[in-house]
Amino acid sequence: MIFTVAIDGPAAAGKGTVGRAVAAHFGFAHLDTGLLYRAVGALVLKGAEPVAAARGLVPEALEQPGLRSPEVAQAASEVAVIPEVRAALLDFQRGFARREGGAVLDGRDIGTVICPEAEAKLFVTASAEARAGRRLAELIEAGLDASFDGVLADVRARDRRDSERAEAPMRPAEDAYVLDTSDLSIEDAVAKAVARVAARRPA
Repeated sequence: MIFTVAIDGPAAAGKGTVGRAVAAHFGFAHLDTGLLYRAVGALVLKGAEPVAAARGLVPEALEQPGLRSPEVAQAASEVAVIPEVRAALLDFQRGFARREGGAVLDGRDIGTVICPEAEAKLFVTASAEARAGRRLAELIEAGLDASFDGVLADVRARDRRDSERAEAPMRPAEDAYVLDTSDLSIEDAVAKAVARVAARRPA
């Protein structure tokens, strides 16, 4: 069976958590496509040229430590606006999406660009303030020094870059189910996502 679930949304909206839970519920493979860009960003921070890093990316690069750090996130956001980088990672994502057994991909342009033919599409979002609070908690738990105002400014700047870029801007697909997690528990958000995907699956 080939069945693709495309999950898009801004940073810290919960799309990764929802994506992993949906994949686990249905027994689908899961790909956090943001890790592809983080892996490229990490290589760029080490001196690599962005397009060459993207073209030569290997699956093992997704396992390198430090991909969740703020520095790598910033670098990932910057390389993600380069059209040649996005093109280099396109085939990797599309091949994963149409694998046998079902797949869940989460990112910024899965339902609009990578997999417009996906059988189920979700756009997971939340207010900038809610997302900044979640990201701040993650950073503090990781032992990193951060402030709410600083994280909020970073979230808003990331939103502007992602939504205003010329190449594959972040936006909900026309047929995507919009899931606002601002006031939802993780359990409730996952339950809504699972119900939506289940409704899209063939009987």
